[in-house]
Amino acid sequence: MNANTPITAEAGLPIAAVERETGLAKDTLRVWEKRYGFPQPLRDLNGDRLYPADQVQRLQLIRRLLDAGLRPGKVVGLGSSELQHLLEQQGPTQRKDSSRTDPDTGLQPVDLEPLLAIIAAHNPQALRHALHSAQMRMGLAPFVTELASPLTSAVGDAWARGRFEVFEEHIFTEVITGVLRQAISSLPPFSASTAFPRPKVLLTTVPQELHGLGLLMVEALLALEGCNCVSLGTQTPLGDIVQAAQAHHADVVALSFSSVQSGPVVVASLRELRAQLPQRVDLWVGGSCAALYQKPIDGITAVQPLSALSPLVTRWSSTRLSYPTP
Repeated sequence: MNANTPITAEAGLPIAAVERETGLAKDTLRVWEKRYGFPQPLRDLNGDRLYPADQVQRLQLIRRLLDAGLRPGKVVGLGSSELQHLLEQQGPTQRKDSSRTDPDTGLQPVDLEPLLAIIAAHNPQALRHALHSAQMRMGLAPFVTELASPLTSAVGDAWARGRFEVFEEHIFTEVITGVLRQAISSLPPFSASTAFPRPKVLLTTVPQELHGLGLLMVEALLALEGCNCVSLGTQTPLGDIVQAAQAHHADVVALSFSSVQSGPVVVASLRELRAQLPQRVDLWVGGSCAALYQKPIDGITAVQPLSALSPLVTRWSSTRLSYPTP
């Protein structure tokens, strides 16, 4: 289409019609447009959005995948063929039923809706009290794996669907960060033992990775395992990660990646970092970036889910006992 050609209604559907066709709210479509770069509507003579038919079809596929339980960050940027392939892999799935028992843990998922309602009510004090009470009642490890992690995902989904604004997501992050830091600082000292050594773990993210909440959850679980954790915060250049690992005599470097990161860029960064780190330093990675789990990367351990951290620490300790470091 020529750039000077006026865009008419025949070029696509208005946003209200797309909402009816896909079941996706108008606010969700606008948020996705900003966050993920899709959809990419045209504009009519009045400046209103018009969605071409191929984009509407993709949105319908995305909606079906969301109903199957996938997160927007994993599917919104995919093409039609990739979406169709994912649907074929899903099979005849239904929307997740929160009343069902998780087959992996044998537990029923925590009801997150009351906490989401507190966030929507703009009451950070009530949210802090509810999260702190849950942490004290559940214990730190179950709190992280069964509440904090799924709640963080639910808040991200609510933002992507237009239920929450950016400031609401930021307030949630600040509150739960405070609760987790307080819980970590309250842990009793761990008695080091040569009979069952624990690794010293350096935690950070690479440049352009702003999300640090997942990293804090990992720190909490590693601290429970008796690991000596050193956190650099987020967005550390690769060269500085290497220098810090050497200065702190780290046994492990742990990195977190969110779903917004480009898969090829993530893999390239990890290969570069692995090449610069001493061979004795293990490199553990995790997070919601799908590229971490698609194909093994030599010298790098991808950790998913969070509950896999405990057996990974045990395996590290067993390896060090079998092959002691000079």
